[in-house]
Amino acid sequence: MDVLEQRRVYQTESDFNYNTDGYEGDGAEDGKSQDGSETLPFIDESPTMSPQLCAPQGPDGEAVSPTPPESLLAGGDIEKGLEMKKLVLSGFLASEEIYINQLEALLLPMRPLKATATSSQPVLTIQQVETIFYKIQDIFEIHKEFYDALLPNVQQWDEKVTVGHLFQKLASQLGVYKAFVDNYKVALETAEKCSQANVQFHQISENLKVKGPKDSKDCTTNVSMEALLYKPIDRVTRSTLVLHDLLKHTPKDHPDFPLLQDALRISQNFLSSINEEIDPRRTAVTTPKGEARQLVKDGFLVEVSESSRKLRHVFLFTDLLLCAKMKKTSVGRHQQYECKWYIPLADLTFQTLDDSDSSPSIQVLPEHEIEEMKIKISVLKSEIQKEKKAPKGQSRVDRLRKKMNEQESWLLLHSPTIPFRVHNKHGKSYQFLLSSDYERSEWRESIQKLQKKDLQTCLLSPVELQVLTSSCFKLRTVHNIPVTSNKDDEETPGLYGFLHVIVHSAKGFTDSANLYCTLEVDSYGYFVSKAKTRVFRDTMEPHWNEEFEIELEGSQFLRILCYENCYDKSLLNKDDNEIVDKIMGKGQVQLDPQTVQSKNWHMDVIEMNGIKVEFSMKFTSRDLSLKRTPSKKQSGVFGVKINVVTKRERSKVPYIVRQCIEEVEKRGIDEVGIYRISGVATDIQALKLVFDTNTKDILVMLSDMDINAIAGTLKLYFRELPEPLLTDRLYPAFMEGIALSDPAAKENCMMHLLRSLPDPNLMTFLPLLDHLKRVAEKEPVNKMSLHNLATVFGPTLLRPSESEIAKAQHITSASDIWSHDVMAQVQVLLYYLQHPPISFAELKRNTLYYSTDV
Repeated sequence: MDVLEQRRVYQTESDFNYNTDGYEGDGAEDGKSQDGSETLPFIDESPTMSPQLCAPQGPDGEAVSPTPPESLLAGGDIEKGLEMKKLVLSGFLASEEIYINQLEALLLPMRPLKATATSSQPVLTIQQVETIFYKIQDIFEIHKEFYDALLPNVQQWDEKVTVGHLFQKLASQLGVYKAFVDNYKVALETAEKCSQANVQFHQISENLKVKGPKDSKDCTTNVSMEALLYKPIDRVTRSTLVLHDLLKHTPKDHPDFPLLQDALRISQNFLSSINEEIDPRRTAVTTPKGEARQLVKDGFLVEVSESSRKLRHVFLFTDLLLCAKMKKTSVGRHQQYECKWYIPLADLTFQTLDDSDSSPSIQVLPEHEIEEMKIKISVLKSEIQKEKKAPKGQSRVDRLRKKMNEQESWLLLHSPTIPFRVHNKHGKSYQFLLSSDYERSEWRESIQKLQKKDLQTCLLSPVELQVLTSSCFKLRTVHNIPVTSNKDDEETPGLYGFLHVIVHSAKGFTDSANLYCTLEVDSYGYFVSKAKTRVFRDTMEPHWNEEFEIELEGSQFLRILCYENCYDKSLLNKDDNEIVDKIMGKGQVQLDPQTVQSKNWHMDVIEMNGIKVEFSMKFTSRDLSLKRTPSKKQSGVFGVKINVVTKRERSKVPYIVRQCIEEVEKRGIDEVGIYRISGVATDIQALKLVFDTNTKDILVMLSDMDINAIAGTLKLYFRELPEPLLTDRLYPAFMEGIALSDPAAKENCMMHLLRSLPDPNLMTFLPLLDHLKRVAEKEPVNKMSLHNLATVFGPTLLRPSESEIAKAQHITSASDIWSHDVMAQVQVLLYYLQHPPISFAELKRNTLYYSTDV
């Protein structure tokens, strides 16, 4: 297994984000790589290793970046492809600028160090200087020349521009990198020895100044020499990765195509030859068979220990699994790990149903507590953004960041619920909790792949264990707990809004099976399952063609998992005390804002273990998703004012609301995640059409329709009202009323606001309120608390129209709306849901509440 495969493989499941701040190209949120493993963000301490490089393709036929269907570069799509090519080049150019600045930062101390080497008081000898900074000047000049040549081509872009010759030249100069790689280990060791022997050099090497990009506010960043010396190791693969994407978006008849192909061939040949010659990464100890022990995978997992949750850093080596705890150290000292336990892979088994009686019990928090913490974090994020704009607000920003880090860490600890158990056949069992099936299968597959080799059991002596645990600090690929407060402000915040996904079809199965897919997106540092297709039975080529609407909360990745549904009880995978269908394949794509935020559907193919799943997606920001565009047809119900509908129907509550509520209470009130789980979009659109045309078949269609589609139709009706159910006029007053501290004043204001609603709105709101309370009564079964329901319906019932948002003086941006106002919208609905029953008649005649101007 190539080391870069272990660290960061360019997989099919994802495209690299080139608009990063110059990291090696993961662009991932919270330390997550595209393949779902956690990766190394750019920090001062780089991993110390002998580098091994790999071409951007997985070994053994594993996932590599998919080539889009030919149709994507046909006709008018050629222009889009070339536009994407420009975006790829622009991002690469920006990262080249950062890389050049990093090389320049290394060269800055080299010249004075070389000058003093011949003086009476040398800091280093000439030989030491030349060893540490070997080939840096040459690499700098190569990339500076490449950058200066590429820049005008991107600035004066047109579809005929060719850049392949520049990449050809860059690839032809990779021999310099060969020399650098050969010397890298010696350079690091020399720098380390010199740092220990010379205080002056230690200070220099720990505080190198890297210039920020030209348009960056930050002038310089302090970076260690060790981290900067690792940059060329990362960078040597980057041009190969970008060549894949450039080819993907270059038509085959474009003059650039053969040039780029040739550059890619040279780069891949170079990387292959390097891999054959260089040593694997530096290891702490050898395995019983005398082989080098390598780190294959690591990450933060939640362990259930003594009936409580503990955050652990888990390391999978080629012959053992080690669970470590980060030890607290004094300021200025390196972090250290303490080994909690380890299991030789030769002795590791996965627990079966029969073994699970001895497993620790899992304490699961009510979902509303998780949701409340998300709200607190969102409010803190909003406060941090406001304080940044305030003069002298940095100290408060630091305090708020610390608080947010604590709350996000709490969320990370308490959110995962999927058990993953490992057992030492000569000893104890251990249980972790993961956030998704994706992670569980990744850890399981990584372990099982290693177990196929001829492994021998090992018993580490206390000294060997200490050496191995100490090496974890240098070998680890995951440095920070994956929470957003560990990210730099310049990193992409992810997408907030609604992702529309159509799962079309799949092929590549060897046998007929009952197949379905699930969709997951990341949220607050972990992944959650959001949708599931129907089971397509006894087929090798399922055609689902199902559309889902998935709400995103700062999400950067979409995962698709393909399962075989197990009906034969004798074939069930009895794992973790629950029935688990077999995962046939899994893959991941990055939600690149520039790709998915277009108005058109973006079609893609994801490859997973030889299986190809075809899907399309497009993104709607929260602003657009609740734009409330009035219907041009006043004869329907969607997009038509509620008083117009009730007057036409001669009813107090619109027929659509009454029928959807009745159907949900009849057969959906026990459904897990009712109103939260997405219904199939095509079913919802079919119901919308039926209600709009008032077809006689409504009741028959409702009785046959999936209950999540009916729940989705009700939500869609309220979302598409020309103005929210609780009205634009009263919206500012609702925001002020919910912010009141005095309970009596709040009660008076909130009841007065209800009385101020138009009668059709109030008479629709009250039965909906009672319905949602009845749904919440079944929370132990359906997992939908009052808070969950308020989160789903609050923005839908209160979110004002675009014109009203523009009038609101305190709102400066869409992010402010959704980090602050959405929380208030949720709180308004939650207030009424938690209130004793409210009747229309009593509300109207109640004189306890005096009227005030709204």
